Amino acid sequence: MPILTLFGATYSVYTRIARLTLAEKEVAYAFEEIDVFGPSGPPHSYFGRHPFGRIPALSHDGFDLFETQAICRYVDEAFQGMPLQPQSARGRARMSQIIGLLDSYSYRPMVWDIFVERVRKPAQGQTSDEEKIAKAVAASQRCLDVLAGLMGGSEWLAGAGEEPSLADLHAAPMIAYLAAAQDGAALLVRHPRIAAWFGRMKARPSMLATPSPLVD
Repeated sequence: MPILTLFGATYSVYTRIARLTLAEKEVAYAFEEIDVFGPSGPPHSYFGRHPFGRIPALSHDGFDLFETQAICRYVDEAFQGMPLQPQSARGRARMSQIIGLLDSYSYRPMVWDIFVERVRKPAQGQTSDEEKIAKAVAASQRCLDVLAGLMGGSEWLAGAGEEPSLADLHAAPMIAYLAAAQDGAALLVRHPRIAAWFGRMKARPSMLATPSPLVD
């Protein structure tokens, strides 16, 4: 039986990032669904694992951890398998820079302001906020421009190595939601290198093993 448990929701971008990391490292784990958007929010007991009631959280043989970046780095370093962080200091710095960019500048416009507004709200009978979408498209365009520039001539976002890093695993769930909206799909058409990268990511067994119920 696995001694590692991941707590989160299958619809969550950040839970999927952690699930992708576990899948890439081929780590067996138990999964406990925590719906933070349920009528009463997460269970009261969950706040003992994450004091802010966010997802994901991880428990491994008595060691508890929250925050996606910390979880993914821990999984990469605690378990055998393909390394998910570049070997050089500069490569790791570039990876961290991309993860920070995604968290600070990409997640909100791509997921909440494009996907939720364009796809989820209409599906629930609500009206999309076109002004919010327009601003998010411009912000997402800038993010994709920067990501494509940082890739250089590499097939992967951090521009180092022949395999994806934690930066790629961090980006893929966000881009999956972006691509599911017509505005996001149009952005990817204008960014063929990012579109090609996403095609490679979608074909990876880790992505196929961790589908989102909202887009896959």
